[in-house]
Amino acid sequence: MKIQDFTNMEKFEQIMSNWATATGLAIVAVGMDGKYISKCYNFTDFCIKLTRGSAEGRRRCEQCDRDGVGVYHCHAGLIDFGIDLVVNGEKVGSVIGGQVLPEHPDEDRFRKVAREIGVDEDQYIKALHKVNVRTEEAIHASAELLGEVLNNFINAEYSAKYSGDLIERLTKGVSDCEKLVRDIQQNTSDLNRIQQRQNILALNASIEAARAGDAGRGFAVVAKEVGNLSVESRQLNEQISKTIDSISHVVHSMAANEERA
Repeated sequence: MKIQDFTNMEKFEQIMSNWATATGLAIVAVGMDGKYISKCYNFTDFCIKLTRGSAEGRRRCEQCDRDGVGVYHCHAGLIDFGIDLVVNGEKVGSVIGGQVLPEHPDEDRFRKVAREIGVDEDQYIKALHKVNVRTEEAIHASAELLGEVLNNFINAEYSAKYSGDLIERLTKGVSDCEKLVRDIQQNTSDLNRIQQRQNILALNASIEAARAGDAGRGFAVVAKEVGNLSVESRQLNEQISKTIDSISHVVHSMAANEERA
């Protein structure tokens, strides 16, 4: 299941953009394949150009992206967060972000990270000084709010799309049932006419057999069987008519409910 298949991504992006503007935190949404499904908001040079710009830094960042849940400290020393996007109990993606400092940085620690991932130390520290500082309490609150808003939004989008598809299929089904009922009713009327002709045929055959006397005995047997068949046809038609009336009542009720909805 892909979020893009049922979600208005323009509105999804608007929520992301407004949240990023209000909080100053970095954010991006990813699908289950790990690929970005939204724009990157507030991503810092410290993270994108320098940390992820090196092979080792990118490897460590991707590991954090996969393993990070809730609010956590990334390998480089910043605070990040990971939010699961869930529809009907199934995870369909996640939102990752943060890229802020909980307090003013210890430069020696970040110089050590720069050496480990093969990045120029002075450039790394210069970029670090441009990273926003937030309390962990503020980051927790912001991440929790974003998770609730996005999950409510995508679940509403999912329900709107697939409930709409279901209603459309039900509507077509009701229409098809109504046509089928009309066809069966027409066929039942035709059977009734045939049964009436059988009655007339059986009556005429009985009369002719009586006139023929002994010579018409065989014909009389045939006439009797035709009469029996007519009776059985009438009984069967009555049962079919009752069943069709019941089906018709249910179908018309469904159609009426659909119109009111």
